[in-house]
Amino acid sequence: MLSRLIPRDEQFFELFNQLAGHLLTTSKLLAQLFAEPHRTAELVKAVKDEEHKADELVQIINTRIDKSFITPIDREDIHLLASRLDDVVDRLDGTARRVVMLHINEVREPAKQMAHVLVKAAERIAVAVAAIKRPSEVAVEATAIKELEEEGDALYHAAVGALFAGAPDAIEVIRWKEVYETLEIAIDQCMGVANAVHSISIKNS
Repeated sequence: MLSRLIPRDEQFFELFNQLAGHLLTTSKLLAQLFAEPHRTAELVKAVKDEEHKADELVQIINTRIDKSFITPIDREDIHLLASRLDDVVDRLDGTARRVVMLHINEVREPAKQMAHVLVKAAERIAVAVAAIKRPSEVAVEATAIKELEEEGDALYHAAVGALFAGAPDAIEVIRWKEVYETLEIAIDQCMGVANAVHSISIKNS
């Protein structure tokens, strides 16, 4: 009866959409970074700006959880989804910072390909988050993200294997193995977001 008298705070869904939007923007900036290394300083700053905006949104969500009497979904699920989305943005920011720290000044095709997979995964995540009240639609996106995760894994293994082929330069191996690993972890984290959205969607259908 009380839930009928006090409206649920539906604003959380819009905040999720905004957070997914920051993830998508960040992934596109990272893809540009690997495609246009001459713009490294500009693009790394842009990634950091998006990461700050995502952090601010998570803080808004957490504050809203505390203030809302009735939430549209479980408080734990709100926190879980916000955290997982933010974790991917943080990982992408970490990847961009590694480009600077490791003095990456060239373009390697596997990095470009993995970054492109991240963009496609982020696009699917944005669709899934927007469809969170429609489990069947979320399931389609989750399946697509799983396929992208498998594509990312294959690219990662091939890329790392190529680093050690022949007579590799030790410094280059260290540099690029670190970059490939952070990209691969980010792709795996996208699957974590997909699983969270799918689980929440089913639970609240």
